[in-house]
Amino acid sequence: MTFSDPASEREARRRLECLWALLPVVASTLEIREIFQRISAIAREAVPHDALGIQLFQWESGRIVAHVVAADRLLGEWEYPILKGIDDVPLDLIVDEVELDGSIAIMRSRLRSEAGVKEVVLRGDEARARLIREYGFRSFLRVPLWRDGERIGALMCASVRPASFDFDQVEIVRRVADHVSLALAHKHLAEEAERAAEARARAALLEQRVEELVRRADEKEGFHRCVGESRPWKEVLKQATRVAGTDTTVLLTGESGTGKEVVARFLHRGSPRARGPLVAVNCAALPEQLLESEIFGYERGAFSGALTSKPGRVEQAAGGVLFLDEVGEMGPALQAKLLRVLQEREFQRLGGTRTQKADVRVVAATNRDLGAAMKRNEFREDLYYRLRVFEIRLPPLRERRDDVIPLAQAFLGDLERSMGRHTTGLSPEAREALLAHDWPGNVRELRNAMERALILCDGGPITEEELPLAAPRRPEAPGTLPESTNLEIVEKAVIEKALSQARNNKSKAARLLGLTRAQLYFRLEKYGL
Repeated sequence: MTFSDPASEREARRRLECLWALLPVVASTLEIREIFQRISAIAREAVPHDALGIQLFQWESGRIVAHVVAADRLLGEWEYPILKGIDDVPLDLIVDEVELDGSIAIMRSRLRSEAGVKEVVLRGDEARARLIREYGFRSFLRVPLWRDGERIGALMCASVRPASFDFDQVEIVRRVADHVSLALAHKHLAEEAERAAEARARAALLEQRVEELVRRADEKEGFHRCVGESRPWKEVLKQATRVAGTDTTVLLTGESGTGKEVVARFLHRGSPRARGPLVAVNCAALPEQLLESEIFGYERGAFSGALTSKPGRVEQAAGGVLFLDEVGEMGPALQAKLLRVLQEREFQRLGGTRTQKADVRVVAATNRDLGAAMKRNEFREDLYYRLRVFEIRLPPLRERRDDVIPLAQAFLGDLERSMGRHTTGLSPEAREALLAHDWPGNVRELRNAMERALILCDGGPITEEELPLAAPRRPEAPGTLPESTNLEIVEKAVIEKALSQARNNKSKAARLLGLTRAQLYFRLEKYGL
């Protein structure tokens, strides 16, 4: 028969009452550092100690942030690395004695697990040795801190006397740790809620800004309006809005006809340079020598026929935006000059010696894979990374089918006003045909289809027959031609095949056809491709 010890029961009850006193303290604030001294004062009644510390683990960076308080003051906050074999062990730890060996703390310790108590000697790092030397701590008791089953840190009692703690005190310190973990969990939830609210507020402001810029486009841009409600298109406008307010270089990528100039104008309207000009250059439309003089200008006598000096597009775009379409078609020499504009913000006219400042923001566009071109040494690596500081990929129209009908209707409205013709709208069959088509020519092909249909409809509804949508073609053997004797039909089919093989890279298609780029562009215009 055993008898309880009244004195022991009273002591246990006193310790428990001390722990109950922690609840209102923890509930009083979400900031644990504000109440840490009060927690230490209450816990000291149950487990005497000279200092109380919280270690918070940052597993990704491999660091610990520690907050330590003494009876009357905050000792400080420290940051030091997580030590393998010490901090990463999720067990109760008692350090009975600490000895300093130069910059290393030698800690005679006990670890308790389900298998029992194991005596070990642990070696601390220089940061802990400095803390021990500065405040004279000789013994410690440590228990883990948990949140949702994850160990987030440790609670530690420290004493200036050796062998101040034993395992019969661990359960009490665990109770304190539970209260601390609860406070940290509440703080974590509050921070998450605050971050979520801030994210929602930022998203709402971004949506508002996008709508504002789209509304400006609707009022001013005509065919360059930002029509579309699909998720891919909205994501493009959100990215453009985020970067519009900066002076960052932007690279627009995607297939030909996806609306890169529309997005370039959108960027211009939303930028601090909106009152300046937007100057566009099609880098694929001119031979390299003419393109250089077009972009950078030239001095009198720079070449035959240069009777007067002429400013280039860089100068014309001063204070505004320079839009370089088909930038992947630039030759190596011109790429080097463009790199200087982006890096040094300066340039020289063709045939000139005077260096001028380039006060422009560059927005570039290409349907080429510049990364692959760079690997083939067809495009400068340094220029590639300078251009794609912020890249926006424009999805092809087949990936945003929800926008096909709104775009078609917007094009019809604009064309009716400009051409003086009218229609009663799209027939159900025409709508189905538009949605079923793959649109290899993207938005540009859709606009051309609406222009042709408006001419043919004679004021009535647009039917499927009036839409120039090619039926799906049977696969052809390489090198075969259409079964036709009409030379224009044959030439158009060959050009389409070359564009397909070149993945809409016009320079490559021109080489496949044995044409110059200018000759190819003439035929593209001729056949409406």
